[in-house]
Amino acid sequence: MLVLHFLAIIHPLLGAVDPVKNAQDAGRAIALGAGAGGGAAGAGAGIGSVFGASIQAKTRQPELRADIERDQWLGFALTEATFFYGLVGGFIAAFLF
Repeated sequence: MLVLHFLAIIHPLLGAVDPVKNAQDAGRAIALGAGAGGGAAGAGAGIGSVFGASIQAKTRQPELRADIERDQWLGFALTEATFFYGLVGGFIAAFLF
């Protein structure tokens, strides 16, 4: 019942809302979420793949442990950078367009 009273109060205000501006704000929020979320999902999958391959390589050839770990951390850093590219792309789409 309280919801109906609230709707009766704001009903006259609903005509004053600009639907185009709200649609643009919604699109910006979706762009930011998709950029950050897609970047995080891709980075998570990539990091899991890098560390999984590193574990397999170390168990197959333990004598190459130092070389494998060097490549592992390089792959981790490059994969983590993809998240920041997605985040920056989301910010650009949200705030510049």
